[in-house]
Amino acid sequence: MASSVSDVSVLATADQRDAYLKGLVQAVKAAVPGDLGLGGMRSRAEALLNEQAFPSTRDEDWRFTDLSAMLSIEFAVAGESAVDEAAIADLRLPETAGAQIVVVNGRVSTALSRIENLPPEAVVGSLGSSPDLSAKLGERLAQASGSHEVFTALNTVGFQDAVVIWLPRNVVVETPIQIIYVSRLQGNPAIVQPRCLVVAESGSAATLVEDFWGNSADSQFTNSVSELWLDANAQVSHSRIQREGAGTFHIGKTVVTQARDSQYVGTAVDFGAKLARHNWEIYQTGEQTTTKLYGLGAIANTQHADTHSLVALSHPHGTVEQEHKAIVDGKAHSVFNGRMAVAQKAQLTSASQLNRNLLLSDKARVDTKPQLEIVADNVKCAHGATVSQLQADEIFYLQSRGISAPQAQRLLIYAFAMEILETVSVATLRSRLAALISQWT
Repeated sequence: MASSVSDVSVLATADQRDAYLKGLVQAVKAAVPGDLGLGGMRSRAEALLNEQAFPSTRDEDWRFTDLSAMLSIEFAVAGESAVDEAAIADLRLPETAGAQIVVVNGRVSTALSRIENLPPEAVVGSLGSSPDLSAKLGERLAQASGSHEVFTALNTVGFQDAVVIWLPRNVVVETPIQIIYVSRLQGNPAIVQPRCLVVAESGSAATLVEDFWGNSADSQFTNSVSELWLDANAQVSHSRIQREGAGTFHIGKTVVTQARDSQYVGTAVDFGAKLARHNWEIYQTGEQTTTKLYGLGAIANTQHADTHSLVALSHPHGTVEQEHKAIVDGKAHSVFNGRMAVAQKAQLTSASQLNRNLLLSDKARVDTKPQLEIVADNVKCAHGATVSQLQADEIFYLQSRGISAPQAQRLLIYAFAMEILETVSVATLRSRLAALISQWT
C-alpha cells in the first residue's frame, strides 16, 4: 500500500528526529550546574532518553500534535538574564504577598522572590537553598510515575534549579503560594526548563498558583515539570496559568500523587504560546481520594493547544470530577485526550469526565478523545464530549432584550469560560483571567 504524504514525512525525518533529541540532551547536559548532587538521577533519565525517540504524529499520544516545526530550530539553553521589579509587578497577586517565588529562565531569583509570610516549619525556596531536605529529596524528586516520558526525562537531565515547597505534617499555609515563571531571552532560540517539587505531608494544606508568562514572539522552548505529592489527608488547591509568547513551544508536565483521604483541586488555563501541550497525570494511591480537574483553553489564529490527562485509580472509594473546555477561533486547533483508568481494586469509584468545545470559526479544529478504561465492576463512571458553535436562538434571545449581536456573542463566550474560571480559588487571579477573556472575545 502506498504511503500517505504524512507517512512519508514521518519516515523521512526519523533519523533527523533521533539526532535532534540527542542534540537537545547534549545541550541541556552541558549547562547543568555541578553543585546539586543529582548525578545519579540525571544519568538514569539520560538512559531512558537513549531508548526513546523525539515524538512524531505516528505516535498515538502525539497523533494530533505535530512537533516537526521544532526540528528546524536549534535551541540553546537560556542563560541568566536580569529582570527588574517593574517587569513583573503586575503579575504579583495581593493575596500571595510574602509567598511569591520568581523563576527567571528556569532559575529561582532570590532578589525578586518574596518569602516572608509563611509558617516557619514550611520550606519554600530553591533546590540549592534546601540542604536540610537533601536526604528526603531523593525519595520524591523525579520519583513519580510517568518520569520516563521523553520530555519529563529531558527536564530531569538538564534542569538547572527547582522550586521546592515542603509542608511538614499538619502545617496549614493560609497564604496562597505563587510561582511566577518568567522567560527573558536575548534574541536567540532558547530552551527553558522550570522544575517544581511540592510535598504536602499528612494533614497539611496549601493553595498554589503557577503562572507561566512571556510576551516575546521569539522562538522559545519551555519544557516544565511540576511534581506534587499529597500524603494522607493533605489538601492542595492548584491553579496553572500558561500565557507565554507567540513564538513559544510550551510542553508541560504536572504529575500528582495522592495518598488516602487526600484532596486535589486543579485548574489549568491556556491562553498563550504558539504550540502548548500539557500532560496532566494523577495517581490515586490510597482509599477515599478526591480529585477535581478543570481546564480551559482559549486560542485563536494558528495556535495549537493540547491537553492530555490521565487519572489512574487503584484503590476503593475514589472520586474524580473532570471538566475541560476549549474556545477555538481562527485556524486554531484544540486537542483533548482524557484517560481515566479504573483498576480492579478500585471498587465503589465515582468518576465523571466532560469535554466541551466552542468553535467560533469554520476553519477552527477540535480533536477530542475522552476515555474510560474500567476493570472494576462496582463503579459509577461517565464521560462525554461536545463540539458546537454559538447557538442562533441564544443570540436572538439576547437581541430581543436590547443587546446587540456582537455583545450577545461576547456574553455567551464569557459565560462559557467563567464556568471554569470560577474554580480558581484566588480572587484577584480569577478576576484577571476573567478580564483576559473579556479582552480576548
